[in-house]
Amino acid sequence: MTAATAAPTSSLRGNRRFRAFWLGETISQFGDRITELALPLIAVTVLAATPRQVSVLTALIWLPYLLGMFVGAWVDRRTHKRRLLIAADLARAAVLLSLPVAYLLDAVTLTQLYVVALLTGAGAVLFGMAYQSFFVVLVPPSAYIDATSRLSLSRAGSSVAGPAVGGALVQALTAPVAVIVDAVSFLGSALVIGRIPVTEVPPPPSRSSTIALVREGLALVLHHPVLRAALGCTSTVNFFTFIANALLVLYASRELDLSAGAIGLAFGVGAIGALGGAALAPRVSRAFGVGRTAIIGAILFPAPLALMALAGGPTWAKIAVLAVVELISGIGVMLMDVNLNALIAKVTPDEARGRRAGAYSAVNYGIRPVGAVVGGWLGTTIGLRPTLIIAGAGGVLAALWLLASPVRRIATIDDPTPAPKMVNEH
Repeated sequence: MTAATAAPTSSLRGNRRFRAFWLGETISQFGDRITELALPLIAVTVLAATPRQVSVLTALIWLPYLLGMFVGAWVDRRTHKRRLLIAADLARAAVLLSLPVAYLLDAVTLTQLYVVALLTGAGAVLFGMAYQSFFVVLVPPSAYIDATSRLSLSRAGSSVAGPAVGGALVQALTAPVAVIVDAVSFLGSALVIGRIPVTEVPPPPSRSSTIALVREGLALVLHHPVLRAALGCTSTVNFFTFIANALLVLYASRELDLSAGAIGLAFGVGAIGALGGAALAPRVSRAFGVGRTAIIGAILFPAPLALMALAGGPTWAKIAVLAVVELISGIGVMLMDVNLNALIAKVTPDEARGRRAGAYSAVNYGIRPVGAVVGGWLGTTIGLRPTLIIAGAGGVLAALWLLASPVRRIATIDDPTPAPKMVNEH
């Protein structure tokens, strides 16, 4: 019996376990949006960080994903994925609570920010590796796109309200104190996930070493035509968008002279695009096909970043440019993510979900700190505006991976997909 056979066989209608999981993810996502704004603002406003220091902070959040392939192989050997999800949530809550405590003691340092970023990133890696197997226990394959769309709706919805609320909280309470909201959200997520009734199936016995399982995960990702194309696309777009992401708050704060509230408002209004993209993704994929919709998203996601460099004039105009860029980009990222994530879940063997996720994330997320560091270097060397143009133009190249693969011909999630050329079995 596999994770897939343990799942319901119909749609999401009446699936209370998925709804509970969705609620937990929604709570956590709203808290995350506040911390994403608060951490760099602590560095910029409280500690007067330089562009390079802000980029290092962003890089450290994603650095643990370089070890994701080992974490994924370890997770595949564990039966109780839910316990790992809860442990990851509780650990991140504890780490984040150290910031307001240090702030009240007037002891916040850049080193502490770096440690918090690194440890919260490590918690996210553990959660992400266990999430893959837990998701397919709750959701039947025929509902992967709808379930992924709903989870993406929560992410997009949090991006609409989160930055605006986060900006207001940061302005009213200071950034370190506002982080408490994210810590509480992780506690809420752990509570909800802990109450989901689920029977988790023990993994099949294996004599393979962790290193052998890591190699299997890498072989699966690199030799499967769909996984390879998806990885090439998402890692390329992540590299270039993180060149921009590492500098967006700094750019908006110093170059455009916007307040924390104005930055949160611009990002929040712009995130309506992500909300709409997530809601429309199943419908668009039915109209144009899963593969073509993912390609459209891979272009719409990074291209508008180049327009960010044109922001100027009165405050309202600067906010409007940021909002429009985020609006279009948000639609694109959801069209890409929802469809590619559903395809990835469909083609991944149940017994290899953790190590597939680990190998995939090691490259896909591991490239993010590289992009962030390159962004910091470019921002210091050639300036923030030219760096944003490079990020937007380069990111569009990600679509070439999908255009040159079988993904562009996949119309529905139920279409037959090519098998990997080589997958080791033990």
